[in-house]
Amino acid sequence: MNVTVRRLTEQLLASYAQVGGINHLDGKNLPSKRVICGLTADLLRLLFPGFFDERVVHSSRIRAQTDRLLDSVRERLQAEILKSLVYASAAARSVPALRRQARALTLDFLASIPAVREVLSTDVEAAFNGDPAALSQDEVIVAYPCVEAIAVQRLAHLLYRHQVMLIPRIMTEWAHTRTGMDIHPGARIGTHFFVDHGTGTVIGETTVIGDHVKLYQGVGLVGRSLSGGQALRGQKRHPNIEDRVTIYAGATIMGGDTVVGAGSTIGANVFLTHSVPANSLVLTEDVKVKVLPKPPRKPA
Repeated sequence: MNVTVRRLTEQLLASYAQVGGINHLDGKNLPSKRVICGLTADLLRLLFPGFFDERVVHSSRIRAQTDRLLDSVRERLQAEILKSLVYASAAARSVPALRRQARALTLDFLASIPAVREVLSTDVEAAFNGDPAALSQDEVIVAYPCVEAIAVQRLAHLLYRHQVMLIPRIMTEWAHTRTGMDIHPGARIGTHFFVDHGTGTVIGETTVIGDHVKLYQGVGLVGRSLSGGQALRGQKRHPNIEDRVTIYAGATIMGGDTVVGAGSTIGANVFLTHSVPANSLVLTEDVKVKVLPKPPRKPA
């Protein structure tokens, strides 16, 4: 079969014309996924100096290195935020006005990094204190997926609060692919947050999590039903988890009206769709143990 590149091109162009819903042609310039992924990696370097760098960062040079990195991040992030603002704006907004807004949002975001670092220090502390397998806080920062995932989410949450479109989701999905933890940038998460192992964690957009909360792998904090689709946008769909709650592996807690009271423990594989008061212990049915008969001895 003689297939040429020109023939394949014509087939693709015909597909573009027939299936238009997944094209973005002649539209507004979207934020670059590649650039934002690189920016997120550099933001981790600003959050944890020396931990995500390939070479030793000396204290004698930290000012100059931080200045260069911060300036590079500022320039690239401002350009991507401007794209986001143009994408979301009505035609009446002028580009110079949007450029000024992008600059203000970028500087406000970068000015929040010291406060984010303070909260992240409590997350690292919670991970180290809560896991006897952790050898040091250095190991927690460089090797534990929860630290990277929550660090990116806390940064993305700042942009989400400013209603910057697309960029926060690209950031958290980058962390999702790297860590296996899917934490929406809209979720509000308190201090001393720790997810042990992390894989399969899902935390929805309107989730509210208090302080000193610990999750294990495979926990889902999710909406009760998505059958309403876009009609549910902006509604409270995900649960509230109050302070000092522990949720074990595989548990699913769903619904915007569901509140897990402070000090509660949710057992593994629990499927919870209603609120529980403070200091509750929620378990599945007791495990049934059946002792099997010993197999017959084989003849000598």
